[in-house]
Amino acid sequence: MCGAALAATHGHVVDVERRSLMCACRPCFLLFTHGNAAGGRYRAVPQRYLHDPDSPLTRAEWERLGIPVGSAFFLRSEATGLTGFYPSPAGATQCLLDLDAWAELSVRHPMLTAAEPDVEAILIRVARDGSTGDPADAVECYLVPIDACYQLVGTVRLHWKGFDGGDARERIAEFFDEIRERAQAFGAGD
Repeated sequence: MCGAALAATHGHVVDVERRSLMCACRPCFLLFTHGNAAGGRYRAVPQRYLHDPDSPLTRAEWERLGIPVGSAFFLRSEATGLTGFYPSPAGATQCLLDLDAWAELSVRHPMLTAAEPDVEAILIRVARDGSTGDPADAVECYLVPIDACYQLVGTVRLHWKGFDGGDARERIAEFFDEIRERAQAFGAGD
């Protein structure tokens, strides 16, 4: 934002008017944190990673949403409302979302409404191949920073080959391993 050199690990800021993500040095990032950026054009992307072990999503609940792929993320924007996307070799692809089904799920799963608008998302993955290693984890649901969702999109775009994905599935599994390791329990001081 200011032109300062960035460290390899740095924060991101969302331009809510352009719906774009920008790299930011630490001082610029801090300018746009939640308390400082109330109602402004730019918002710092928080680094919360949460999951809700007390209220896991079921495969039947996921299927009720009617998403045609195994993973998707859901972003609530103050400008456009709730939108669903899934990673594809073509980039982030918007998907139709049954808002009534989402509203019903949100009553049973309060974490679904806890993401900060424009900067955090709900990321859901259905492990169709048992890659989570635990049948109880057939549906994984996380509250993540929006930049994590775009990292997943980039992973799919970079590594997907052919019809079956090539080594993209392995890279996606590694991505979710990292998310799983970072995620704290919802409600535990978030």
